[in-house]
Amino acid sequence: MWIEPVTAGAGMLQEMQALAADAAAIQPAASTDEPQVSGAAPADFGSYLSTAINSVNQQQLDASSNQRAIETGESTDMVGTMVSIQKASLSFSALVQTRNKVMSGLDDVMNMGL
Repeated sequence: MWIEPVTAGAGMLQEMQALAADAAAIQPAASTDEPQVSGAAPADFGSYLSTAINSVNQQQLDASSNQRAIETGESTDMVGTMVSIQKASLSFSALVQTRNKVMSGLDDVMNMGL
């Protein structure tokens, strides 16, 4: 088994630094789902969580209204209704999994011995 010396990775380090500089120069496009923050202050986790909950709630409401429209005969868009129901279901599942991960991380932090 051959192990390369540390000095052999110098070229890779320079390439990674160049890629990091390129990535820092690119500004991401503004998304409508993310909360808008003024100035250089980062958005807190609570605002992201609130935005996610509101988005999931809106998808649930849209799916419910589409389903009601199908049931009452106001709409015949069965495919669109099924897609909106599946989107709402997946969004809710992702939100629950995120909550579970956050709670698990919080439990781990609380159980740490200092």
